[in-house]
Amino acid sequence: MHKFKFEKLIIWQKAMDLGEEIDVLTEAFPDKERFNLSSQIRRAADSIALNISEGSIGQSNPEQKKFIGYAIRSLAEVVTCLYKANKRNYLNITQFDNLYQKSYELMNMMIAFRNKIK
Repeated sequence: MHKFKFEKLIIWQKAMDLGEEIDVLTEAFPDKERFNLSSQIRRAADSIALNISEGSIGQSNPEQKKFIGYAIRSLAEVVTCLYKANKRNYLNITQFDNLYQKSYELMNMMIAFRNKIK
């Protein structure tokens, strides 16, 4: 039973899942990245769902569009961090490709959602 509007949003659900996948992935990063890349990608990934939810609660349509924009920017940050992690050999190409594809799909869904807001 969903009581909050955002809980029904597929983009929020997918953003939540992506955040959890990123969290698990970063557990394998080297200790030297704990306060750097690992922290950065986790915060960016969590920010996606946080902004979607914040924008959906009692906000005007322009405000909701603004928060979806913030979520999209956070997702771009996640993708850039994935590239950094890949270049530093913290994940394999299969992990990168999987998370990149999920990010791309979520990006397209968020853009479509934002475009439907009047």
